[in-house]
Amino acid sequence: MTIAIITNDAQALAVAEDIAQQLRRDSALRDRERRLPLAELELFTRSGLWAISVPKAFGGAGVSNVTLAKVIARIAQADGSLGQIPQNHFYGLEVLRVNGSPEQQQRLYAEVLAGRRFGNALAELGTKTAHERTTRLSREGDGFRINGRKFYSTGAIYAQRIPTSVVDEQGIQQLAFVPADSQGLQVIDDWSGFGQRTTGSGSVVFDNVYVSAADVVPFQSAFERPTPVGPLAQILHAAIDTGIARAAYEDALHFVRTRSRPWVDSGLDKATDDPLTLKSFGHLAVRLHAAEALLERAGEYLDRARDDSTADNVAAASIAVAEARAISTEISLTAGTTLFELGGSQATLAEHNLDRHWRNARVHTLHDPVRWKYHAIGNYYLNDANPPRRGTI
Repeated sequence: MTIAIITNDAQALAVAEDIAQQLRRDSALRDRERRLPLAELELFTRSGLWAISVPKAFGGAGVSNVTLAKVIARIAQADGSLGQIPQNHFYGLEVLRVNGSPEQQQRLYAEVLAGRRFGNALAELGTKTAHERTTRLSREGDGFRINGRKFYSTGAIYAQRIPTSVVDEQGIQQLAFVPADSQGLQVIDDWSGFGQRTTGSGSVVFDNVYVSAADVVPFQSAFERPTPVGPLAQILHAAIDTGIARAAYEDALHFVRTRSRPWVDSGLDKATDDPLTLKSFGHLAVRLHAAEALLERAGEYLDRARDDSTADNVAAASIAVAEARAISTEISLTAGTTLFELGGSQATLAEHNLDRHWRNARVHTLHDPVRWKYHAIGNYYLNDANPPRRGTI
């Protein structure tokens, strides 16, 4: 497979626009029939977009976080599931940038530039909190063995490596970049969520899986000091929701222009002249544009934190990203619902599958509660309290 090499931000954005046009085709059909996007992922990978965050020193484009967020939002607009699949791929690359050794960085970045995809096996079911981990890393000779079970493993079924959060014998979390073909590793396609249907967010089972010490990167320490790892994860989530919101908004515009009828009491001939419809679209447009602007602003804050990872810069980036997460959550859900209010009964017909936008937003925005975003934002501005350092706030 020949992989394109993207060298700068402008090229990344142009390629994303071109690829998004292609990925949008049959996106409603893939969702309705839960067709795993295998061919589409190959196209996506060959475009070079999966390697755009690889630093320039290692042969990548080293794009800004503003650009990375825009790329993910554009892909998510085309297909919400395809926008989410690389989220933890980029998260793993950021952990590698922050905590990996030069040898690990050189080797694993080279794999990504050659077209290898990273999935994830981070979250677990049945623990006291969503952040608790029980999957164990035990020393064996020069390497380790992994035992445990993961869920919400987005992208694992499509990946060549599966970055896996594990707890070592000292109780410290590490991130093991496990080859997907390792003996004893089983990826189970048991994701049954009503949204984001083709993300492959099911189970990964580790039955005494061997991993080389060279493939284990420190993880917990990325949150014990100021690093951009947490807000990087979060801005990608915000980008996915912003893209979903844009897709719902564009479909609402198209449906009202081409199919909707005016309400009888309006006395009008066209739905596009209905003053109440115009007001609703005005509300949607303002909030969507605000979400897109806050996403770009969050990327700028995150770029500053990446360049100078002081406690203040990382906290400011975390709050800016939390603001983008809060509004992107709300507009993605609102756009998915308002689409039907403005489109009318015809919009609910199965052949249009317009409900996928709301379903995708509802499922994806459950990653962490927006009510705690507002708490962290308010506490920061009112009490000068920095948010906690972790993947979610």
